[in-house]
Amino acid sequence: MDRNSQSIEEPMPETTSQNMIDKKKLFWFVFVFVLILAATIYGIYTLVAAGPETTSQIRDIFIIVLAFESLVIGAALVILVVQLALLTNMLQTEIKPILSNTKETIDTVKGTADFLSRRAVQPVIKANSYMAGARKLFQILGIIK
Repeated sequence: MDRNSQSIEEPMPETTSQNMIDKKKLFWFVFVFVLILAATIYGIYTLVAAGPETTSQIRDIFIIVLAFESLVIGAALVILVVQLALLTNMLQTEIKPILSNTKETIDTVKGTADFLSRRAVQPVIKANSYMAGARKLFQILGIIK
């Protein structure tokens, strides 16, 4: 076997270590998920067994947590709207002029290419074709070999 076929058949150490890391991450993810699921089931069971006073206190705590979460989400939305307004302003004041300048440059390049094509390239092509025709005529007449 040559060296290339050996390197293809043997697993690379980096790939093996990457697989081990992925397996460890998966294990810990599943472990934490099962742990949270077990804690949730235990909490529900405890609330069912507890009296109405304990349940009402926990309900009040959850209402407070949800209100705080609503405030945080509202603040995040306000920040998002401000950032969106800044982005829109930047697009209008900075990007549009750049695009218009680019369009003007492209139009100038098109005009220059058209001018060079009409004034320089076409006459050279015509002159070359006349020279090729004259050469062929001289070859046919036997003046040039």
